[in-house]
Amino acid sequence: MQMDREEKYMKMAIAEAKKAEAMQEVPIGAVIVLNDDVIAAAHNRRETDQNAVAHAELIAIEEACKKLGTWRLEDAELYVTLEPCPMCSGAIILSRVKKVVYGATDPKAGCAGTLMNLLTDERFNHQSEVVSGVLGEECGGMLSDFFRSIRERKKKK
Repeated sequence: MQMDREEKYMKMAIAEAKKAEAMQEVPIGAVIVLNDDVIAAAHNRRETDQNAVAHAELIAIEEACKKLGTWRLEDAELYVTLEPCPMCSGAIILSRVKKVVYGATDPKAGCAGTLMNLLTDERFNHQSEVVSGVLGEECGGMLSDFFRSIRERKKKK
């Protein structure tokens, strides 16, 4: 039953990632859930906003904080299509997100278990539960297809 719930919210994050892809952004999406309600949803906007920190997770965290009127997301769960990077992992820790569920691993920047695990490091004042690989093939495939198409376009030029 738990996996069904996690897949349900990951599919919502995938829908956000598809919005990013339609904007020619790297297809990464995130949703934040509190008490089985989606309180925030976002996708990458780095190219659109020309902002290095416009990652899906950070935009979703900001939206959730505004909606709740607090920076503490202690009972919230974050669903994201790609393993959080160091910057996003830091924001997750600082906003005290209870649980992070991600799809694809990130061998170049993953800080929820791949390169390191900032989210469960007990040296920080907060740790998040981490669940990896939920709809991972679909999430990873979307990213692979996106970057393959970029390489093909560059080759044609």
